[in-house]
Amino acid sequence: MTYELHYWPTIQGRGEFVRLALEDAGATYVDVARQDDGENVLMDRLHAGPHPSFAPPFLVDGERVIGQTANILLHLGPKLGLSPSDEAGRLWVNQMQLTIADLVAEAHDVHHPVGMGLYYEDQKSEAARRAVEFREQRIGKFLSWFETILSRAPEGGWLTGAAMTYADLSLFQAVEGLRYAFPHTMKRLEPRLERVVAVRDAVAVRPRIQAYLASPRRLAFSTDDIFRDYPELDPVKG
Repeated sequence: MTYELHYWPTIQGRGEFVRLALEDAGATYVDVARQDDGENVLMDRLHAGPHPSFAPPFLVDGERVIGQTANILLHLGPKLGLSPSDEAGRLWVNQMQLTIADLVAEAHDVHHPVGMGLYYEDQKSEAARRAVEFREQRIGKFLSWFETILSRAPEGGWLTGAAMTYADLSLFQAVEGLRYAFPHTMKRLEPRLERVVAVRDAVAVRPRIQAYLASPRRLAFSTDDIFRDYPELDPVKG
């Protein structure tokens, strides 16, 4: 089975959480918009069919078209061996994924607090104000929650214990994005997040992930993406 992932071709974005799961599992997939005429194919399929997606990413799996990152991963988890076999376990992993989605949305809204249709330069003063709360309260609150989950999980070091799930892969991506966009804040926070950092490090050395990160398939972070490195939004504190 070849999965078809539809997402914007020039950024990591929300599609990266799906890519990491597909890559770690060694699944066969096509990143459609990176193919010849792929963006046109994406746009043609975006609103087609009885269950159209609001926006990318969406995944085509045979006759099924599944939208929304967490929903895609809920679907892929059992197929790729990246979620528990029982319903309660699958719902718990999905709950963690949705919490990561909230974090990602807040990270995006730091640099676009007024409107999606405006450039960052049109809302810099509002972004600076929004960044203060995100740096000083929200990043720590989100990551401390995951630190607590890891402290309560059964032995094994992953969010659910011994078995890695797609939520661990997504936590890796969230930490990587925050390190890029808020390096000074993360440097201050990480000494209190030993378990979260350990998950990040354990994901990074998984053979397929390591190969993916070193490949051209893994795009670099940029100021066109969800996580953006604007130094004025993460100033150095003495």
